[in-house]
Amino acid sequence: MPRIRQADVDEVKSRTNIGDIVGERVSLKSAGVGSLKGLCPFHDEKSPSFHVRPQVGFYHCFGCGESGDVYSFLREMDHVSFTEAVERLAGRIGYTLHYEDGGAAPETSGRSRLYAANTAAAEFFRSQLLTAEAETGRRFLGERGFDAGAAAHFGVGYAPRGWEHMMKALTAQGFTREELLGAGLVSQGQRGVYDRFRGRLVWPIRDVTGQTIGFGARKLFDDDQGPKYLNTPETIIYKKAQVLYGLDLAKRDISRGDPRRVVVVEGYTDVMACHLAGVTTAVATCGTAFGAEHIKVLRRVMGDDSASGEVVFTFDGDEAGQKAALRAFTEDDRFNAQTFVAVAPNGLDPCDLRLQRGDAAVRGLMDAKVPMFEFAIDRKLGGFDLSTVEGQVGALRAAAPIVAEIRDRLLRPGYERVLARRLGMDPTEVRAEVERAARGVSQTPQRREAAPVQNSEAEAPAIAPVTLGSLPRTADVAMERGALMGALQYGHQVDQAMLTRALEVPFRHPALDAVREVIAAVADRTKVGWAMDAVNAVREPYRSLAGELLMAPFPARDEAGAVASTADLTRRMILRHLEREKNELLGAVQRVPADSDGGRALRVRLRDLDAERQRFAES
Repeated sequence: MPRIRQADVDEVKSRTNIGDIVGERVSLKSAGVGSLKGLCPFHDEKSPSFHVRPQVGFYHCFGCGESGDVYSFLREMDHVSFTEAVERLAGRIGYTLHYEDGGAAPETSGRSRLYAANTAAAEFFRSQLLTAEAETGRRFLGERGFDAGAAAHFGVGYAPRGWEHMMKALTAQGFTREELLGAGLVSQGQRGVYDRFRGRLVWPIRDVTGQTIGFGARKLFDDDQGPKYLNTPETIIYKKAQVLYGLDLAKRDISRGDPRRVVVVEGYTDVMACHLAGVTTAVATCGTAFGAEHIKVLRRVMGDDSASGEVVFTFDGDEAGQKAALRAFTEDDRFNAQTFVAVAPNGLDPCDLRLQRGDAAVRGLMDAKVPMFEFAIDRKLGGFDLSTVEGQVGALRAAAPIVAEIRDRLLRPGYERVLARRLGMDPTEVRAEVERAARGVSQTPQRREAAPVQNSEAEAPAIAPVTLGSLPRTADVAMERGALMGALQYGHQVDQAMLTRALEVPFRHPALDAVREVIAAVADRTKVGWAMDAVNAVREPYRSLAGELLMAPFPARDEAGAVASTADLTRRMILRHLEREKNELLGAVQRVPADSDGGRALRVRLRDLDAERQRFAES
């Protein structure tokens, strides 16, 4: 594949705000001057250690050490090639790329083609909803309270009956059958390749950035022998355990709400009903149970680093809905946010609730929510006859492990009292049983990771990377660390001659000196992206330290204060160099005859040093 010209690669990066790109997947908050932070998308964490610095186009996680620029972020998150990452961002800003052979942009393959195929299919399905054949589909939507505007907002379409209508339309646009198979849009049978979705209403399933990655289709006709709902199969871009329908529409309100709230419903029409009723943070799973991967996605979007947020699960009141709620309960402790269950009157789902009782009833469902622990307790108690002593004891034994799982030391006593009231038992007895259950949980053997085995003597143990936290707490280290932070983050805004002067003498700490050495060698520190290139050039095991220095919040109120502080640190480093040199010269003067040429030269140098020190001290 032809290479994109380096000038275009740099230009696209300089025009792209990495904060916007990362912010589509991670809820970011201010973390000081020029820095944003959120929950790391590369590892699971409870408190945010992932920092983004838009000014330098760089991200770094202080927890797992992942770092890079906007291209590496896209490559890691979306598993695209470098070329595809550049092309995607260029298309986003409307920039025309040039290739080294002078030709036009090549036809890309792989993941980008699957995205393109799904986008084309979504447009085809939307256009088909307007045809005469789609009358059944339009009637289905209308009977559930959705007009043409609602269908357009959610991108609902129609897959025509027949075996190859969609396939013909997309192959006419240049997509191959192999690409359509890879996207899950067609199926392979004994008689050949045919449309996967036929005679169905179709909902596009989008990732958090809004790109269509798959579809969910509801059958409309009695002669359709397939399941009620048919989804895109697993593909390299569609992983149902990691996808939440409606998240692309809900993410903005989720991240900006007070409190931050996510409403998890069961189906596509429930998401539509909630959003149209004003509950615009509703999402749904796509053909699978709510699980750990969904939690990771939501926590990043919510910025789930405190207990102030809310996750509300809405379920049907029937047996299946109750079981779904309990499955969600098993994952509950993975949220920092408070978790609730909301069951509508008569077990109606949000779509039917809106249809029968209006938008206000859907919004009111949020007021009827109960804490997840309380719901789980009541569910357990429902299987016992609490009018008998035997039933009470059995219920206590069944429900005590649920209360024992509550880690919050202030919350658990409250639920012990709730359980005691439900059972009509002495709170002391309930507390004793909960404590016994807790000891049973704590004594459960923990799975341990196997120790790494070295296969040969040639495999030397890896050297642990140096980090900011591992540096000694001394005045010299503090000044050198601050000077490097300022140089990497604001070096392009200070006097370059002074900065060069400050960096030309070795630092006292070897790890910081390794970083200094690379920064000092940079020819142009005003070029966009120079700091990130410098970090990447630092040798191991000091590269992670360089990344932290670039990303760590700079101690200043605003950018002007940060630039002024960087200039002051630069001046202080120069003064320290001059003071060190002066002390060395004073020692040398004692060893050289005063009337010798060497002695006179030393005194001249001392006089010049004092003048230089005076000049920098007054600057």
